[in-house]
Amino acid sequence: MIHQYRVALRDISPTIWRRIQVPEKYSFWDLHVAIQDSMGWLDYHLHAFRFPEADGKRPMEIGLPDEEATHPILPSWEVPIGDYFIRPGVAALYEYDFGDGWRHDVVLEAVLLGELKQKYPLCIAGERACPPEDCGGQPGYEHLLEVLRQPKHPERTEMVEWLKGHAKNYHPFDPEHFEVGSVRFSNPKKRLTKALANR
Repeated sequence: MIHQYRVALRDISPTIWRRIQVPEKYSFWDLHVAIQDSMGWLDYHLHAFRFPEADGKRPMEIGLPDEEATHPILPSWEVPIGDYFIRPGVAALYEYDFGDGWRHDVVLEAVLLGELKQKYPLCIAGERACPPEDCGGQPGYEHLLEVLRQPKHPERTEMVEWLKGHAKNYHPFDPEHFEVGSVRFSNPKKRLTKALANR
């Protein structure tokens, strides 16, 4: 069985979103990696899935446990997505980079039969480019776009150099550009091994 999700970045208009399909057996870590890869994030920062209080259950956070956290965080690689995304319509907040505060609405749209010859995860739709990493959240991103729109803006040269010199070369940056066929999914097990080794 396959879960189909719509992932939409909050606070940006027009909306930056993706539609992805992942195996029902996935853990939340696997889903995290699929979201990162489909959106275009580089997985440099902490993340968390948050579920509001529902069906008599207290609010729950799933992500990378942190010794400094003041509340319990379930390890994302130990929790199957099917334990929480129990039916179409269930939604969670996915936050990435607690400094920049990128918040995404993740909604389970459908549970489908997988196609035999199709590899999953799969990105089937989406619109607009993901903001560059470390651009300062929604206010910083809006400022970046404003600078890039003005060829004679005093900060333009500095911004272009920053985009070029980033860990990923973002120049030229086109906020409207997204190609489904350009999405490449990485191995979540390898990513987890690397993430735990760096803690």
